[in-house]
Amino acid sequence: MAGFLQQIVEGLGAGAIYASLALALVLIYQFTGIVNFAQGELAMFSAYIAWQFIAGGLSFWPALGLTLAVSFVGGMLIERLVIRPVEGAPELTVVIVTVGLFIFVNAAAGWIWTFLIKDFPNPFPAGAIEAGGLSVGYSTLGILVVVAVVMGLLYVLFQHTKIGLGMRAVATNPESARLVGIRVGWTLALGWGLAATVGAVSGILVAPLLFLEPNMMGGVLIYAFAAATLGGFDSPVGAVVGGLVVGVAETLAGAYVGFIGPDLKVGVPLVIILCILLLRPQGLFGRAVVDRT
Repeated sequence: MAGFLQQIVEGLGAGAIYASLALALVLIYQFTGIVNFAQGELAMFSAYIAWQFIAGGLSFWPALGLTLAVSFVGGMLIERLVIRPVEGAPELTVVIVTVGLFIFVNAAAGWIWTFLIKDFPNPFPAGAIEAGGLSVGYSTLGILVVVAVVMGLLYVLFQHTKIGLGMRAVATNPESARLVGIRVGWTLALGWGLAATVGAVSGILVAPLLFLEPNMMGGVLIYAFAAATLGGFDSPVGAVVGGLVVGVAETLAGAYVGFIGPDLKVGVPLVIILCILLLRPQGLFGRAVVDRT
């Protein structure tokens, strides 16, 4: 039993990272209806920016604050310069644009910082808390706390601020929001900036655990898509719950399903995506779309 609980704890730590990137995917989808295939690469680029600040002499936490600010502005600029020109275009056009953004950001990171693996400092201390036969690493606890804080801040923003109310109105009905005086264009840019900031948190959390190189977020993005699909692309809460569930499912499958093992764990999120799309396309927390004629 202790071994089983240990696997769950480790799965929650991994799931928290997937949840943070899934949350960024959901935020953009809520505001624009766009599935941003470049979200993982934007998170990776933010991790490189943080690494550059640290290499320049800053300690981790000031570097994190500056990186989040740069990511926020960068997300708004991407919406203005890349996404706004194809607003209202067919869905395939928008998908191609985000895939092109994926390729461009990946290549830009390799050009600026090379494709050599770099060390990224872990902000959390080494060691673990031992209790009841379980070992919970400080890194795992730190990741869970960070994701909980991000979720709490987003809740306060959306539920208790005027800006959040405007963002919710735009996400629900942009035409009506425009009629009551909300600047929809700037609100959409704000949504992209917010999603880029949340994604940056994911990239910075991943970098110390894996490695820092331009392709590091490819696998994480697959898990994040599974989390968003499971929870529902229109539910931030669902993204977080989905991320935790995917993390635990992946860890348990790798530990206890013999033919999967550690090498085939990446197949778990793909199976989850397939099952959810077949059985409940809107996700566990999503709302079904009803067409009235």
